[in-house]
Amino acid sequence: MGRLLEIRDLHIWFGATEAVRGIDFALDDGEVLGLVGESGSGKSATALALMGLLGPAARVTGCIRWRRHADSSAGSGERGREEMVNLLDQPVRAMRALRGREIAMIFQEPMTALNPVMTIGRQVAEGVQAHAPSCTRSEARKRAIAALEEVAIPDAAARFGDFPHQFSGGQRQRILIAMALINRPRLLIADEPTTALDVTVQAQILTLLGDLQRQHGLAMLFISHDLAVVGQVASRVAVMRAGQVMETGLTAKLLTAPEHAYTQSLLRAVPTLRTNREEPLAMVDR
Repeated sequence: MGRLLEIRDLHIWFGATEAVRGIDFALDDGEVLGLVGESGSGKSATALALMGLLGPAARVTGCIRWRRHADSSAGSGERGREEMVNLLDQPVRAMRALRGREIAMIFQEPMTALNPVMTIGRQVAEGVQAHAPSCTRSEARKRAIAALEEVAIPDAAARFGDFPHQFSGGQRQRILIAMALINRPRLLIADEPTTALDVTVQAQILTLLGDLQRQHGLAMLFISHDLAVVGQVASRVAVMRAGQVMETGLTAKLLTAPEHAYTQSLLRAVPTLRTNREEPLAMVDR
């Protein structure tokens, strides 16, 4: 194992508003880091900055060091020696070659992340053709069907030509996972992948992600506002509040003996079977 990703002093501005204020964290090969915090704390902005998807409206400073395969910037199908690069300094072409091939992302809402007028088979196969131009349509189709089968889409070959609205919410999330993993990236960013799902389907998706993470040796940045969910999947947790990382530590220790007052108040606000339902939940300290 080695250091795969290192974020240092990351700042993100949208106009005069500083959404992320000098955060630091790192990720090793095969490690799962949970990034947890309330809505608006800067979790998704951090992930989008890592992917180079914030756009011209955002101003980003700091350093996002990534251990890249040296051939990735050329968009070739080969992966040779490795080098550490600052993703914030990379040209557009280099980031396009890296996105989906070395770093992939599962977005929050599958119905908006999927193109409603494209079949799901075409959308999954598109990732193969984008990073392997020499791959034929037939080969891309075979790889897409295999990816859909891997995430347990029933009758994947028969449903290759179906559209997103013909699938359930859980199945759409599985399709997004297939799209993210089809090129076998080294880092998977999962941005609240279970938020819109009911508890039973949520458990299935978490189990699927855990199985795929271990099977392929993926590093994963798992973003959520749900401490219980993060506790199931992450080996380490970083807690964000108002654009800053308040506390980072091993999951078991952080969830049972947090050191920062904000983390302590977050845990107190989580209802349990012993919570008196006639009393208001504990307030998060600000």
